Amino acid sequence: MRRFQRLSLSIGLPLLLLVLVPMTASCQQIPPTHRDLAYDDQHASQRLDVYLAKSETPVPAMVYIHGGGWRGGSKNRLPQWLSNAVAQGWLSVVSIEYRFTDVAPHPAQTDDCLRAIQFVRSNAAAWNIDPDRIGVTGGSAGGHLSLWVALHDDVADAQATDPIKKQSSRVACAVSFAGPTDWSLLSDIEHKHPAYRQLLGYQPGTAVAEMDADKMKDVSPISFVSSDDPPIMQVHGDADDIVPIKHARRMDKQLQEAGVTAELVVVPGANHGVAGAGGDAGKRASEFVRETIGKK
Repeated sequence: MRRFQRLSLSIGLPLLLLVLVPMTASCQQIPPTHRDLAYDDQHASQRLDVYLAKSETPVPAMVYIHGGGWRGGSKNRLPQWLSNAVAQGWLSVVSIEYRFTDVAPHPAQTDDCLRAIQFVRSNAAAWNIDPDRIGVTGGSAGGHLSLWVALHDDVADAQATDPIKKQSSRVACAVSFAGPTDWSLLSDIEHKHPAYRQLLGYQPGTAVAEMDADKMKDVSPISFVSSDDPPIMQVHGDADDIVPIKHARRMDKQLQEAGVTAELVVVPGANHGVAGAGGDAGKRASEFVRETIGKK
């Protein structure tokens, strides 16, 4: 069982203002080293961009999964903390696109993310990435997918004829910004956003009692918590009415009870804008990644 430390931080109004104000022109984005590489051939959306740090030795990498209700968004823009890390030369980033729910419901999205991680690991030597130091991060829907792949068992298949499928899908850490964790909460708390139901192939407004319990369990990252999971950081606003903070608190409790290294950063008064990973939350995420995979 892993040693862990309970870390629950509160960040005040300055962060709230930062995450709710759009990025200005002073926030510089860097161009990708490789753009629109196909990691699978089932759909045109299965592409990724690679941002390589300049380093003489292999560096860790974070796989970035964008949000957008599993139905929108784009891989084309990184959170500033990830762009900064690449520019500083200590971290490479791979930003992935995946199938949206108007193409296919769950598990298409999680399948794509797992495949993308395997694809990154298969190219680790060519991209100067340490295959043992690959993490995952994202906000909102991307936070959900990050937690799901981080907590799920390895899908590597040693008998596969596809060399990518032979690669491990396990990651060394995960950072979720305002990501949902437990679909059973739909029975306890009102979730007005239609995306929760659309992800499982249901129409908006479908009663929870009419939804398949096994599907709800399988889509929930909390279902896969075990003692061998990697370090997990969650950042969540306590005024989030899109993804209520109970998602993060329940996940944090489950991780702690399993002995997993876990940190919950609570942003007082903040809403779902926390999913943008801006301000001090991004800085703390960068510190967390440095602490967990930044040094070999």
